[in-house]
Amino acid sequence: MNFTQSKPVGILGLGTAVPDKILTNQDLEEMVDTNDEWIVTRTGIRERRVLSPGEKPIDIVIPAARKAIEESGLKPSEINGLIFCTYTPDYIMPASACLLQGELGLGRDGLCYDLNAACTGFVYGMQVGWATIRSGLARNILLVGADFNSMVTDYTDRSTCILFGDGAGAVVLGEVDEGSGILGNSAGVDGQSWKHLMLSAGGCAAPITAENLESRDRYIQMNGREVFKFAVRAFNEAFEKAAADAGIEPSEVDLLIPHQANIRIIQSAMDRYGFNADRVVINIEKYGNTSAGSIPLALETARQEGKLRKGMTCALVAFGGGLTHGATILRW
Repeated sequence: MNFTQSKPVGILGLGTAVPDKILTNQDLEEMVDTNDEWIVTRTGIRERRVLSPGEKPIDIVIPAARKAIEESGLKPSEINGLIFCTYTPDYIMPASACLLQGELGLGRDGLCYDLNAACTGFVYGMQVGWATIRSGLARNILLVGADFNSMVTDYTDRSTCILFGDGAGAVVLGEVDEGSGILGNSAGVDGQSWKHLMLSAGGCAAPITAENLESRDRYIQMNGREVFKFAVRAFNEAFEKAAADAGIEPSEVDLLIPHQANIRIIQSAMDRYGFNADRVVINIEKYGNTSAGSIPLALETARQEGKLRKGMTCALVAFGGGLTHGATILRW
C-alpha cells in the first residue's frame, strides 16, 4: 500500500491493565459442571481476570492508556487520534473512545471512534492507525484494545464461560526510526460465517425487552467446532500474507505474538512453522481470551519475560467474531 507520506509508523509506548479479581478454574467448578484438568487440557487456561461489581470497563482502560502515553514521551495534547477497539463498550453511544479522550485530555483536532472487530480488533486497529498516520490525518494515535467479556458471558454454559476474561492494553502509534515499525499487514473476513460467534440480543435487530430480559441470547454464543476450524485456517492465511507483504518468510519472524484464544490453536501454528517456545508468547493460562485486549497483553508479557527486544521482527496474528482475521509484522 503506497501513501504520499512514507514515514515509518510504529509503537512509541505500551501500557496494560487488568481487573484485580481473579476467577480460577476451581471457582468455575463451583458454578458449572467442569474441572481444572478438563479446562487446562483443552484450552491451556488456569485463571482469568474479571470486573468486580460496580467496576466499569473505562476504569481499567484509563491506567493502561496513561502508561502508554507516559512511555511514549508525548504530551496528551500531542496525540490527535484515538481508536478504541472493543465489542464491549461502556455505552452503545457515545463511543468509549470519546469517554477516554475526555478523561485523558488528548488533542481535539483528530479522529476519535470505536472499532468493533472482536478478537481481531487490535490488529485491525494497528493497520488503520498506521494508514491514518501515513495519510497525514493524524500525527500520533492512541490505540486501545480492551474487552470485558465477563459482562456478556453465560456462566451456566460450560462451553464458553471457561474461555473468557477481561483486560485492556494500549499503545501510542507514531513516527519511528527508518527500518523499524510496521512492515507488513493482512486482513480478511468470512462474513458468511458470522453466526458461529455472536451476541444475538441487545442490538437494534433484537433489542432487550421485558419479554426477553432473561434470555440467554444476550450472552456470547459460539459454535466451538466451526470457530476452531476457522481459527487454524485463518491464522495461517493471515500470518503468511502479512509476511509476504513485509517481504519476508514466516520463518524469518523472531517472535510470534498470537491472539490468546486456545493453546491448541497456538500449538498448531508452532508446529506448522517450526517455532519453539522461546519464539512464541503465551499467557493464556493467566488471562484466558481477552478478545481485543489479548495482543497488547501478550506484548507486555513478552517484554516482561525478556522475549521482546529492540530490532526484533514480530508477528501479531489474530482471529475472531465476524469471522475476521488479520496480522501485522513489525520491527520493535
